[in-house]
Amino acid sequence: MNVAIMGFGVVGSGVAEVIASNADHIAKHSRVELRLSHILDIRDFPDSAFAQYMTKDVNDILSDDDTRIVVETMGGVEPAFTFVSACLKKGKHVVSSNKELVAKKGDVLLNLARENNVNFLFEAAVGGGIPIIRPLSLCLAANRVQQIAGILNGTTNFILSKMITDNMDFAAALRLAQEKGYAEKDPTADVEGIDACRKICILASLASGKHVFPDGIYTEGISALTAQDVRDAAKFGCVIKLIARATRLDDARWCLTVSPALVPQDHMLAGVSGVFNACLVRGDMVGDVLMYGQGAGKLATASAVVADVIDCAQHADASKVFGWGEADPAMLADPMTVETKLFVRAETADKAADTAKLNAAWPDCTFADSEDGELVFITPMQPEGALRDTLASFGFADMSVIRVF
Repeated sequence: MNVAIMGFGVVGSGVAEVIASNADHIAKHSRVELRLSHILDIRDFPDSAFAQYMTKDVNDILSDDDTRIVVETMGGVEPAFTFVSACLKKGKHVVSSNKELVAKKGDVLLNLARENNVNFLFEAAVGGGIPIIRPLSLCLAANRVQQIAGILNGTTNFILSKMITDNMDFAAALRLAQEKGYAEKDPTADVEGIDACRKICILASLASGKHVFPDGIYTEGISALTAQDVRDAAKFGCVIKLIARATRLDDARWCLTVSPALVPQDHMLAGVSGVFNACLVRGDMVGDVLMYGQGAGKLATASAVVADVIDCAQHADASKVFGWGEADPAMLADPMTVETKLFVRAETADKAADTAKLNAAWPDCTFADSEDGELVFITPMQPEGALRDTLASFGFADMSVIRVF
């Protein structure tokens, strides 16, 4: 079956390599023959082994009836959305690794795929090389998902790992990540939690059956964390991780957050280090299931893309029952109304007096040894908004406030 690729960057070139290198293996084990037909990119690649497939005109793909599957690895919303929509309307299956596109336009594209009896698949959009989408939609289909919690961004996890193990501050750890190629020159999408937010929205959409848009989801990155925060978290037997979380509440609404969180050192997610990712899914029947591996990387991500391509080839004449419906804003709960605990590191001019105030407000507040002029404590479990209002009433000059997982 002929396959076109739109976008010949890191992932797109990896997809071409996987198809070219493993074509015989794929044919033998999956009983489908994959052949490259076109590669769309505005740049020139005269020295590429795939130069013969290059085109700058998307119509070369749209008008080729023999090309049944199109891989989109362009990134961003436009022109990817326009091109993918056109492919689906032409009756072509589309496989994407584009998390921003799926998070913002997934409901529209899934509906287009159903209308045209084709598939829109995106395993690689969330976990890179880690299978997450397929296990969540198929293997755990008998479960009512109660929670999804993950370390879904390798860049931030590498930075935090260095802050934890090497006592680096944030700026030094970020520079190292950039030197190693783990962080972009502009790391905003990673370190401010935007990338992780898009991914948890996709997973929450799949679990809830309703589209969840990234806009409006509480998203907090790691750029404000300090080495002292990491050291003080260790006093409670915890490490700090950037956790993307979707929790199904008792009233069937969902609470979504992306933020740093204190994770107990004996928890499964605490040991996920470096650029590795992990996603923990809790089902009402199966309990906790952890998926772990490389969340990015050229060939790891391309592997997941080609797996979706094979799936499309094996179901070339049918649209799978897969995806979600339109958004329902009433489905989302305000995180400030949901109970949690908060880790706090606060400056104080009068440690004894402020400790007394805290004990009066929260008799079950837990304190750690701290330096002069500083209080380190974990609040009791209460609605987050109420906790933050009480903290504000104390008038601390400076505070670090981090959720407890």
